[in-house]
Amino acid sequence: MTALREFPSPSRALLAGMLSAWSSVFFLVLAGTYVGLGALAHDFGFSQWWLATTTVVVWAAPAQILLISALPTGASLFEVALGVTLSAVRLFPMVVALLPLIRRSARSIRDLLLPTHFTSVSMWVESLRLLPGIAPEYRIPFCNGLSLGYMTTAVAFGFVGFHLAAGLPPLLAGALLFLTPMSFLTSTARNCRQLVDVLAFAFGIVLGPLLAWYRVELDLMWTGVIGGLAAYGIHRVREAMS
Repeated sequence: MTALREFPSPSRALLAGMLSAWSSVFFLVLAGTYVGLGALAHDFGFSQWWLATTTVVVWAAPAQILLISALPTGASLFEVALGVTLSAVRLFPMVVALLPLIRRSARSIRDLLLPTHFTSVSMWVESLRLLPGIAPEYRIPFCNGLSLGYMTTAVAFGFVGFHLAAGLPPLLAGALLFLTPMSFLTSTARNCRQLVDVLAFAFGIVLGPLLAWYRVELDLMWTGVIGGLAAYGIHRVREAMS
């Protein structure tokens, strides 16, 4: 059995998490995404500090895109808040999947607040990959460091994109925003180790485009519900027969 990684102190675990974030492929993904987001914010008339604040408070690029595109149209704050909330619901299953890995190192519920807020696609994928190899008492500071590394990257490159906006073609800015979903797709494929994971991934790949093509409302949610339940059902039947 491989020994779990330990650190001299929680602060060193925090620093190790930040360094892991800056050396991962998601550093490049977030850099490109937030260059595009910075250019988008500039074009819609928002300030660079507004973008930085929403990055820290919202910490979800799709929700920020919704904010940037909806507010100038005159949509009410309630409608925008509801849209952002519905966009954030997709992160709830990620939080639920992450908690078993970090709960043992929490002395109180308060210790779990930062990792819960910090949960994002990039942080979640890397946490599931790295945290099992780290001693439980250092997982929360490492996880927080990982998130801080990604968040500082997003804030910094949001400023870069904002100042590059004048010379950044709109098509390129839009393409950069596409990096996050594509990186999540490839990372999920890499992490599929059990049959149930492979089935859920395959069902999602097929159902997603089909539901979008037929313009089914909440197509992403139904893709997850139908694909996940089908994969889990097949997994349970296979276990019962073995």
